[in-house]
Amino acid sequence: MKTIKDIDIAGKRVLIRVDFNVPLNKERQITDDARIQAVLPTIKYALDNRAILILASHLGRPKGKVMPEYSLKPVAERLSHLLDKPVALAPDCMGSDVMDQIAKMSPGQILVLENLRFHPEEEKNDNDFAKSLAGLCDVYINDAFAVSHRANASVEAIVRHAPVSAAGFLMKKEITYFRMALTDPKRPLIAIVGGAKVSGKLGVLENLLGKIDKLIIGGAMANTFLRSMGYATGKSLVEPDLIETAGAILKRAAEKQIPVYLPVDVTIADAPNAAAKTAVVPVQEIPDDQMALDTGPATAMLFAEALQNAGTIVWNGPMGMFEAPPFNRGTAAMVDHVASSGAVSIIGGGDTGAAVYQSGKADRMTYISTGGGAFLELMEGKSLPGVAALEKADR
Repeated sequence: MKTIKDIDIAGKRVLIRVDFNVPLNKERQITDDARIQAVLPTIKYALDNRAILILASHLGRPKGKVMPEYSLKPVAERLSHLLDKPVALAPDCMGSDVMDQIAKMSPGQILVLENLRFHPEEEKNDNDFAKSLAGLCDVYINDAFAVSHRANASVEAIVRHAPVSAAGFLMKKEITYFRMALTDPKRPLIAIVGGAKVSGKLGVLENLLGKIDKLIIGGAMANTFLRSMGYATGKSLVEPDLIETAGAILKRAAEKQIPVYLPVDVTIADAPNAAAKTAVVPVQEIPDDQMALDTGPATAMLFAEALQNAGTIVWNGPMGMFEAPPFNRGTAAMVDHVASSGAVSIIGGGDTGAAVYQSGKADRMTYISTGGGAFLELMEGKSLPGVAALEKADR
């Protein structure tokens, strides 16, 4: 995939699609700037190479309306602080005023366009809207992996109109590490899949069975698999219409001689809140009035043994309700096991990435993706619209 390094950007207007959809508190202050930090290498490269830099992003879900609480002003201010240089904010992401502002810019200056999603055309992948965005630049760079599974105007359609298109360093890194994990992995390749629902990971599981050497299933989705094996699961979250499908996945894994590891004990409570009374029980003994909210210590040991000889580990989805202690222990234990495995470890974004960062062991993972949904779609074997557009432009 062609990257920004392959293009002469000196003196040119370079529009970089970034993902600055950062969390804000009630005072409109950024509580986590990891997504801004992630694209700094691309931004600094463009500045060092004398580009006229234009950054485009969405923030939140304003649903096609101008909503001041979703302005990118806090992002422009944080970026200015991180770069120690002025960062201007445009009044919009298109139009004559924005064009005039860009025309007055000099190489090495930065302009952040206002929230793309203030226009409904962005999420509709509108061709005219994309053409207007492309008209702002000489070079288009996609460095927003986390939104590249969406066919949005600033991600997909814009590539049809920009004079030159390429990937940023973050995009390149995301694709490189993912392909390292699933296309040409160091074996054994072990997948850890967790989270709440089988329905959200069904495509992932079916695709992985053709690639992996072992499968570990945790989180609430494990309950549906346990039910398919005949275990009662009390009030635990279960998807009844997928019990048969879960059983079929286990059968297919057995036919392919892929070991599947499921919880053998769980932490239970009568409600999913931190104040509830908890206990650890074998999966065969979950009471009718209780629900499984985390894996137990015996399961943590079982999963650790499964990871002992791993060459590559791909992990997406927590082992339990990790946001609320004491139901975070299974996920915390898994972080420890992966961190100490010595394997190439590729961590999906979203909740899994958040859990790893909370643990303080992020630096012991090979790579943590910035994209939850995009990472999942790659795990399903799907093509990402943003990536496919760049590859087509490259061809």
